[in-house]
Parts: sequence; C-alpha cells; structure tokens
Amino acid sequence: MSRIGNKIIDVPQNVTVTFLDGLFLAKTENQEMSLQMGNQFDLLIEDNSLYVKRLSESKDMKSKHGLYRSLIFNIIKGLSEGYVKELELFGVGFRASNQGQKLDLSLGYSHNILFEVCSEVKIETKTEKGSNPKIILKSH
Repeated sequence: MSRIGNKIIDVPQNVTVTFLDGLFLAKTENQEMSLQMGNQFDLLIEDNSLYVKRLSESKDMKSKHGLYRSLIFNIIKGLSEGYVKELELFGVGFRASNQGQKLDLSLGYSHNILFEVCSEVKIETKTEKGSNPKIILKSH
C-alpha cells in the first residue's frame, strides 16, 4: 500500500487542474504544465483537493502510485509558489556572472566555464564586496 499515493493534495485558488484522457493539466494565469499519466490512474477533484486513485492493484501500478502523486504535487507547488535555489561559491578568486541565460563561472581553471541555462529557469548572480558570489535560480 502506497502511503504517499494516498495523501490528498490541496490545490490553491490560483491554480486550475483538469484531468482528461490520461493527461493532467495545471494552469495559472500565465503558466501551464502537464503530465501524461495514461489510463491506469484516475484523479478525483473535489473543491480544492485532489486525490490520485489507481484503477488496478498490479505491482506496477502500486509502484507508480506514489510517484505520480509526488509529480502532481510538485507541479502544483511550482505553479503556485515557485522554486528558488540559492547557490554560494566558496573559493579564492571564484566569480560568477550571467548575460541573459548564459552563466559564466570563473573557478580557477585556465578558462571560464560557460553554461547555457534553459529558458524556464530564471538566473541571477550577486557579487558583493567581502562576501562570496551567489547564483540564484528561480523556476516553476
């Protein structure tokens, strides 16, 4: 029995959810995310709560029950609150800067390291005198 899969998900007012033909869709005013679940699961949507119900008691469905519930919970939380990750670089001479979606890291190698960050993730770098450089990543 999946303990995670049986938990009820609270849906905030600003998020609308639909489930049709195995496709879970969550929307806010300006963002939208979807998850293809197939026809092995059903979602019971009542007021501001959502419950993931499996239609089969097979071992495969039992193992995926908690997974799909967690994925749906993360989608709803990401759309309503968003995720923020703050990274701090420790090291003498370490620097970080960004130009749009390109992250430029100077980490003591003979050359700088360039990362192209996907468009869904907003990137910001902070370098203050006397403190370590920070990289802030924000996404839904």
